[in-house]
Amino acid sequence: MLITVDTLRADALGAYGHASALTPWIDKLARDGVRFDRAHAHNVVTLPSHANLLSGWLPIDHGVRDNSGFRFPQSIDTIATILKARGYRTGAFVSAFPLDARFGLARGFDEYDDRFVDTTPRPAFLEQERRGTETVARARAWLAAGQGQPTLCWVHIYEPHFPYAPPAPFSARFRDVPYDGDVAAADAALGPLLEPILSRGRDGDTLVLFTSDHGESLGEHGESTHGIFAYEATLRVPFILYAPSILAPRAVSTPARHVDALPTILDVLNVPLPSGLRGRSLIPAARGATETGTLVTYFEAFSGALNRGWAPVTGVMRGDVKYIDLPIPELYDVSADPKEQRNLADREARRVDEMRAALRPYANAQPVAAARESAETRERLRSLGYAGGGETRSRPTYTAADDPKRLIVLDADLQAIVGQYLGGDLKGALVRARGFAGAHPDMALAQLQLGHLERESGNLPAAAAAIRRALVLAPQNAQTAGLLGAYLTDAGQPAEAVRVLTPFAATDSEAPDIEVLVSLGLAQARLRQFDAALATLQRARSQAPNNAMLLVHIGTVGLMADRPDEARRAFESAIAQNPSLARAHSSLGALHADAGRKDAAFAEWKTAASLDPSEYGRLYLLGASLTRAGRIAQARPYLEFFAATAPPDRYQTQIAQARSWLSGAR
Repeated sequence: MLITVDTLRADALGAYGHASALTPWIDKLARDGVRFDRAHAHNVVTLPSHANLLSGWLPIDHGVRDNSGFRFPQSIDTIATILKARGYRTGAFVSAFPLDARFGLARGFDEYDDRFVDTTPRPAFLEQERRGTETVARARAWLAAGQGQPTLCWVHIYEPHFPYAPPAPFSARFRDVPYDGDVAAADAALGPLLEPILSRGRDGDTLVLFTSDHGESLGEHGESTHGIFAYEATLRVPFILYAPSILAPRAVSTPARHVDALPTILDVLNVPLPSGLRGRSLIPAARGATETGTLVTYFEAFSGALNRGWAPVTGVMRGDVKYIDLPIPELYDVSADPKEQRNLADREARRVDEMRAALRPYANAQPVAAARESAETRERLRSLGYAGGGETRSRPTYTAADDPKRLIVLDADLQAIVGQYLGGDLKGALVRARGFAGAHPDMALAQLQLGHLERESGNLPAAAAAIRRALVLAPQNAQTAGLLGAYLTDAGQPAEAVRVLTPFAATDSEAPDIEVLVSLGLAQARLRQFDAALATLQRARSQAPNNAMLLVHIGTVGLMADRPDEARRAFESAIAQNPSLARAHSSLGALHADAGRKDAAFAEWKTAASLDPSEYGRLYLLGASLTRAGRIAQARPYLEFFAATAPPDRYQTQIAQARSWLSGAR
């Protein structure tokens, strides 16, 4: 079993020295297993780190360098593809959008449970996620259904990720340190999964590998969360092996790396290792063997370069020496200086040269490229005016002015704008975002942030303009293109949306992004190109058959095309696949209402509103739109349901208006 806890610093656990931590289950796993005290990730964001873990390859090998704009290649094996080929039952249960199946890690898993992604719209500035308790419950049910079979199960928990919002009782106990509260909540969520494994003691036959994808800065070096720097706060991770039948409990000082996870698991299972892997098995070290030679650990952080235009962060560790290659280079002795406060680069020039030489084989490997589009697709992008046409937009050299150490204060400004919005001050956040984007016109992330806020304020043309600027800055980013297409369609420009999206959805591209296909399909539908729209959405379905929201989009196009039977089948299929999908229930209710089946419509709408209270507002808007169009008979069931069931404290004015329309119609 592979367990990964997102954004978990090693020193946030009791087992790694945090005296105030409330992590009894993970601590027991470490106490009864093998705890690696010097374990490191190679990346400081979710998708690349999990790609490293599952494949045994570095980001320079598989090409996934950030959460946005990259997909894991189908040509590279993972622990899932290797074990599935040997007859293992394979399941993955993930808790956040960066691990959605669309990004390529689902291959080889019989069950890849990311169904929370299609349940609700993606919130501005936050990732779609689900509670660890629900993820664990789904994993346990799947495990119980296959008892006795050789099984690989990966469980991913997201709780410690920003914004920290621990549930009770942890919210009260950790009121002043909510990150620690989220860590405690993650530990508690894992309890039902770990308890039956740990209770068997040395008679147990389950191998558990526990780690995190990266840590969290929590303000160290001026970084609020993670993604920019590669200091120990975000690079050092917990790494625990639990296999009581073959490994005695101990703490190990031998370095462990994410690329060592796959070779270690295969070694325990007596499965031959694929040739050429970057990692090695940790089983000898776990049994007490002393490792000869000095291991080199490569690491990188490219979010600042790709999203902000700053200098990329790369580096290596060798023993206790850590080198960070930046315009202002950094050299640390992490044993004597674990917080990396004393940069030795100016004093130890020879050591810097040695570490640069150690880094060189990695720096000369595959360049950063967020999309590998075909020549035809790149030419189409150029024709739209997006310079670069899918190639990375980068500078040949960086200066000290581009060093993220000198620019991290700008990241704090971006975080402050997000915090202001999340705190309820949209107007103030928008004013600050406009000023920041104007002062930093070459920062794609600033334009994306502004676009989100303009959309939240209802200014769709301005939102689309900001996202277009972001795409010009990062023309290879298909996810940005998908967002631009959606904004253009919402702003009443579906033809322009089709023009922008078509190159990214080209059939000669490798696995077009799902959001690109969805945005293109809905834009085509707005142009009444219904057959083309349905074909585009079916392409998306072929890539993500578990995404029930795609069926809702297909049903919506069926409604627009006046094909009620097709629409009904799509909505019913969506509900069968994911009963928690509020929009499917609401849309099916609309079909019942239009057919005169008011009771059935009310039942579906009641379910939809219980799943997502915002459906009340949507149903009111539909009723209001029909009323203003003079179609009061068609509007009646919407208005009646809304007036009878919507919460008065939130919709008092709208309820009065609905009743007025209904009274006037009589």
